[in-house]
Amino acid sequence: MDFMDKAKNFVTDTVANIKKPEASITDVDLKDVGRDGISYLAVLSVFNPYGVSIPVGEIKYTLKSANRVIGSGTIPDPGSLKGNEKTVLEVGMKVAHSVLMSLMKDIGADWDIDYCLEIGIVVDLPVVGNFTIPLSHNGEMKLPNLKEMLC
Repeated sequence: MDFMDKAKNFVTDTVANIKKPEASITDVDLKDVGRDGISYLAVLSVFNPYGVSIPVGEIKYTLKSANRVIGSGTIPDPGSLKGNEKTVLEVGMKVAHSVLMSLMKDIGADWDIDYCLEIGIVVDLPVVGNFTIPLSHNGEMKLPNLKEMLC
């Protein structure tokens, strides 16, 4: 029994100390205004510490404002992370006009909304298997003015 406990502890310690990809949200900005809503684009920078590419299984996102979910989704199979490099990933998000109208108190005079963006990048690590890199970013999103919406 002592041998099994030592083996379990060794495996647990080894897995806990394995290098894992690191990521950050570098930008969130207005992308497009359409009839069905406003599109935003989040840009992620992910560093892969391994010498080989790692597949990204999916990216999940949730966009919140005023403690409400205003957009969420999943991007399946967005590509791979290049070995020993930073890879830039883009996450497109759409917010319906009707949702924005329900946030009028938050929008107020400055014509922006406070938001919290939560992203999970699911990668397939050697030995470990699927691993989710959690990211969170708070900020303000400017809304388009009437002129931008009509053009």
